[in-house]
Amino acid sequence: MNIGHPTLKQLQYFQAVCGAKSFRKAAQRLGVSQPTITAQISALEEALGLILLERSRTGAFPTAAGRAIQPHAERMLEEVHAIRDIARFSIDSASGIHRLGVPSTLGPYFLPDVISDLHGEYPSLRLYVREEPPRDLENGLLDGRYDLILTTRPLEVTGLTEDLLFGEPFLLCAPPDHPLARKTTVRPADIAGERLLAIEERHRLFEQMQAIANRYDARLMRDYEGTSLDTVRQMIGTGIGLAFLPALYVRSEIQPRDDVAVLELDETPTDREVVLAWRPSAPQRQLYRAMAQFLRGQCRTKFGDILHIAQG
Repeated sequence: MNIGHPTLKQLQYFQAVCGAKSFRKAAQRLGVSQPTITAQISALEEALGLILLERSRTGAFPTAAGRAIQPHAERMLEEVHAIRDIARFSIDSASGIHRLGVPSTLGPYFLPDVISDLHGEYPSLRLYVREEPPRDLENGLLDGRYDLILTTRPLEVTGLTEDLLFGEPFLLCAPPDHPLARKTTVRPADIAGERLLAIEERHRLFEQMQAIANRYDARLMRDYEGTSLDTVRQMIGTGIGLAFLPALYVRSEIQPRDDVAVLELDETPTDREVVLAWRPSAPQRQLYRAMAQFLRGQCRTKFGDILHIAQG
């Protein structure tokens, strides 16, 4: 039996389907059509003479042969990314264009305060910045679309290097005419039964908002999810409900405003942890580690009163 040679594209699509457990979801993540992925996987299976994926109505899962091939495919793709990185950069040189991915619920309220300082520290470094939801950022980092990402824990993609920058508290926001806005300090018991607004489920921030609602026995309003933090703020201003919003967003977009009140809560909800992440094989990993250290220092200077800066 003649065994063919798999192509890198075939292995990339195979890994994407294994990770997404679905041809459709893998196609969405890679930005290609589902028939394209299906055809490439079929060609890979034909070349190897093996069935690598078990197809069903509930998804796609690697067979025993597929599971055996997975780690080898992953290593090959990592090495290809490393070769591409070496070609784009001089080793350990803080120069060239580095592709940075950020979530829309964080980047616009953090980067403007640190980007000029980062440029001053690394004048030859250029950042190409794009916004995507955290899950897409992690997959983009894994498949080489990004060199590093600014995102929040917990990361769903395994095998990435992450460096904790800070913990960002959530602040309780309400319409100015809400009864709780008249209180000097809001107790957790005061929030029980209240209507809480949240951002759409495609954002990782939704899961944290849901956890806060559960913690305080409040009602999360699934019928009124915001498409962005701004739409959540606007709904608060119209009196639909309360919301716990990230401190950097509140600092940037709410204070001082007269359409939303920021309330004093006598305990702080769990922070969302913000990290800088990159591939462990990245030739610029020492630079990214130094950048994380520099950003922590800037955060300590600029946001020390509202953020919990990580040690490092």
